[in-house]
Amino acid sequence: MGVIYILLTISIIVAIVFFISFIISVRNGQYDDVYTPSVRMLFDDELIKETKEKSSGSNTTKQS
Repeated sequence: MGVIYILLTISIIVAIVFFISFIISVRNGQYDDVYTPSVRMLFDDELIKETKEKSSGSNTTKQS
């Protein structure tokens, strides 16, 4: 029965250590997304072209 208490105590201590290290890494910016902005840059032109086509299409209907 004593072994269960020892293992339970050790597992709680390990869980607390992992939780504290997770909090520290989040505060230090370890999980900041640095990949998406670089990929988003490649697709910005397509979004701008689509909005220009929509706005130019609406401008031609207004001018007619």
